Amino acid sequence: MGLFDIFKSKKTVNSEAERRTFLQTKGRITDGTIIDSETSDAGEEIVYYYYNIQGVDFESSEILTDEQRKNSLKYAPGANIGVRFDPKNHGNSMLD
Repeated sequence: MGLFDIFKSKKTVNSEAERRTFLQTKGRITDGTIIDSETSDAGEEIVYYYYNIQGVDFESSEILTDEQRKNSLKYAPGANIGVRFDPKNHGNSMLD
């Protein structure tokens, strides 16, 4: 172990479940808009959305859960939606 190994930051690989839990507990909420939706070859419903934080536009997508798919009007193109985002990494987001 060299001297520089002590100062290297340890990178951890976060699973999707860990990322979502973090955003649900520590994420901030802003307003977003659904841009479009599509169904993948595997039958998953994917929605595309955008949101704005401090004058910067962000665009992202998310695969809807079974619970979210039950409320299709909430995720229809043009719908306003709550978006949770990481206050330290604004590009890390999920639909509320």
